[in-house]
Amino acid sequence: MSPRRLAVWSGPRNLSTALMRSFSSRADCVVSDEPFYACYLAATGLTHPGRDEILASQPTDWRVVADGLSSGPAPLDRPLWYQKHMAQHMRPEMLGAWLDRLDHVLLVRDPARVIASYLKVFPTMTLAETGLPWQARLYAHIRSTRGAAPPVIDAADVARDPEGTLRGLCAALALDWDSAMLHWRTGPHPQDGVWARHWYAATWASTGFAPPVAETEAAPPDVPFLAEATALYDELRACSSVPIPPMPRSS
Repeated sequence: MSPRRLAVWSGPRNLSTALMRSFSSRADCVVSDEPFYACYLAATGLTHPGRDEILASQPTDWRVVADGLSSGPAPLDRPLWYQKHMAQHMRPEMLGAWLDRLDHVLLVRDPARVIASYLKVFPTMTLAETGLPWQARLYAHIRSTRGAAPPVIDAADVARDPEGTLRGLCAALALDWDSAMLHWRTGPHPQDGVWARHWYAATWASTGFAPPVAETEAAPPDVPFLAEATALYDELRACSSVPIPPMPRSS
């Protein structure tokens, strides 16, 4: 039997690896880690850490990757195939019928926090690199082709109430709740991409979702695309069909 294919779309600096770990803890699930990463590096020429190893580990033709994700066999024989995607890896021409063979989830985060975190690692950033333009484009595509919106969850809600938010997501996806999603073993996992040693230190050290920390940093005031990114984020978050746990009241 062909697995159910679940594509989860995130921007950078956004709990995407922890969420992948969460789903990989389910006995019924296998995960794939950023299958378009090599395509992205080949198309942009960016020199990310481990670039040559990444390019050697995956196809660089996005059509080959898309076909495999939408109609090829899963890495393991499990009923659920979770595909972790970075929205900034995608380009407008990659929007097409292959996406209609997948189920979709959007993972968003306040772009001011994303930008502040991203600029600590890379000195420049564009609106496309927030992932929000692709997420908005995909959301509209799914609404148009299926007449129903994909679930949208916010990383802040996942961090604040992992169980409540993930229970809501599972309900939206008609998946049984599995409490194993709240915990995982430390260290590298077999499905991690070859880039994991460069980026996943915090996840490798973790055994579950870390408690939220107070976020005081915001994007620098001279980021020219912040207002546009914030508008896209606000629109997507407002469209969420996943029950959001209530914020705790201040005393």
